[in-house]
Amino acid sequence: MVNQGQGLISIRESLETLKPTERKVALYILDHPEMVMNASVQKLAELAEVSEATIVRLARSLHMKGFQELKLRIAADLGKSSNNMGTSYQEIQIDGSIPSLIQSISHNNILSIQDTLAVLSAEDVEKAIECLGNANRVYIFGVGASAVIAQDFKQKLSRINRWCEAASDFDSQVTLAANMTDKDVAFGISYSGQTESIIQALEIAKESGATIVSMTKFGHNPVSEIADICLFTSSMEQSIRSGAMASRIVQLNVIDILYVGIASRSYEASIQALENTRKAVRSSKRNV
Repeated sequence: MVNQGQGLISIRESLETLKPTERKVALYILDHPEMVMNASVQKLAELAEVSEATIVRLARSLHMKGFQELKLRIAADLGKSSNNMGTSYQEIQIDGSIPSLIQSISHNNILSIQDTLAVLSAEDVEKAIECLGNANRVYIFGVGASAVIAQDFKQKLSRINRWCEAASDFDSQVTLAANMTDKDVAFGISYSGQTESIIQALEIAKESGATIVSMTKFGHNPVSEIADICLFTSSMEQSIRSGAMASRIVQLNVIDILYVGIASRSYEASIQALENTRKAVRSSKRNV
């Protein structure tokens, strides 16, 4: 179950993975959201020059029950836009002033977190916390910028005495995946959802019986299609100058949510483990 809002965000995030006819009506909706609010499915089909069935399929591709739910989500998005200024991502000007740099990067990061709240399912977050908390072993797979996220989660879980390993190269990922069991969890992180080594490692982990959790951008993609539990994030940064900055921030935000959720399941034990690691690090520094 997704949160209220997210209609237009879901469409934008899913454009690349939609079928041609679904993409056609999706682009029409993005160009004419207010008009769609007052249109029946028959009228929208006529305006977008597609079949009524295509509109229904689009709604289902966006994880919604039908056209009426999609209209409700779009209405919520339009309501938020009218009540909030600065709802568009800002281009980062490399030759701009330092104050403008601070403002634009911070604005994009904040907006990405807000957009992610619209597509992140509380039900799936709860399921992920449950299975990660109960796992014998957790293996986290990420490449490039996602490897940084994987290492951050590994460090957090290790501090509360959870058996965890992170792998950022293909050989390590598939080697770990091959030896997983049905008591383990493989967590694949890929914003695009199309990282080939992550796909192959998760497929092997699934064959080994492990539960698969994924964290990708919203929409259908190869990584999320393998997963038993899908966590979606949103970041509409388009410019190559933005790189993976805002998307990294939203991924770290989800990791923090998972970490606190897992730690709170065994609060006293987690606090003790954190204190143990803090003392060990402090003692080690004194002996250097």
